[in-house]
Amino acid sequence: MDLLGGINPAVLVASLMMASVPIILAAIGELVVEKSGVLNLGVEGMMIIGAICGFAVAVETGSPLLGFVGGALGGAALSLIFALLTQVLMANQVATGLALTLFGLGLSSLLGQSYVGVKPPPTGRLDLGPLSDIPGLGTMLFRHDGMVYLSIAAVAAVWFVLRHTRTGLVLRAVGENHEAAHALGYHVVRIRVLAILFGGAMAGLGGAYLSLIRVPQWTDGITAGAGWIALAIVVFASWRPWRVLLGAYLFGGITVLQLNLQAAGARIPVQYLSMSPYLITILVLVIMSADRRRSTAAPASLGKTFHASR
Repeated sequence: MDLLGGINPAVLVASLMMASVPIILAAIGELVVEKSGVLNLGVEGMMIIGAICGFAVAVETGSPLLGFVGGALGGAALSLIFALLTQVLMANQVATGLALTLFGLGLSSLLGQSYVGVKPPPTGRLDLGPLSDIPGLGTMLFRHDGMVYLSIAAVAAVWFVLRHTRTGLVLRAVGENHEAAHALGYHVVRIRVLAILFGGAMAGLGGAYLSLIRVPQWTDGITAGAGWIALAIVVFASWRPWRVLLGAYLFGGITVLQLNLQAAGARIPVQYLSMSPYLITILVLVIMSADRRRSTAAPASLGKTFHASR
């Protein structure tokens, strides 16, 4: 079955799921960070550092798995700088996050000079046996690499922890009222640093997926604004994990559709097609922000500096 002049819907859905993985990973990590009351605008920087670290480790070791570990560690290492500056030295979170992005973009460009044109080791798809052979459904859902399923599992895990565990309750308490959480004996700074490290690791995983599977190669600016989209999707999702998945699939779907339309020779200027994923995402955010209930969904202490001495 073809659609829109030769576009196969099953292949389109499969490509959508694959294209959304980096944004899902980065956005769900940032959601945890913001739930703790910290606003980290350095997601783009952490993603691209994860991309080059993961790519370099995979090429040097020949193991994509170690590459993903390297990407996660690279993103976490950069997020640790943010944590030290904002939680220990109490620097402004917005300014520090923006500086982190600029630093990450510059450092990744420097580290990646010797990897331009190099191919990473291939990452195989999971063998799901007879499920992969189901007509249509097999192509859409059961012929992916493990990271596609890991991204969905990460959303489910974050939802469960935030909703049904004491750890999630404490994290949300810190994000809603850090003074009250401190008065109850919770170590606010430690909790926020751990949340920041988790967010950095997830952003790094998303970046590594871009350079190892989605592209797969290293080029400067490989993230192409994916980190900023992830930040926007957290707001679109009203800080709810399953809505993050929906928002990421929306953006990924539009991205894949415009690429397929270009390949199918659609009579729409390429420039319009290329900007459509970002434009439609912005329009959705504007529409959603008109709902006042969404503005109250943000953690009450989001972006506020915590002073334990007060």
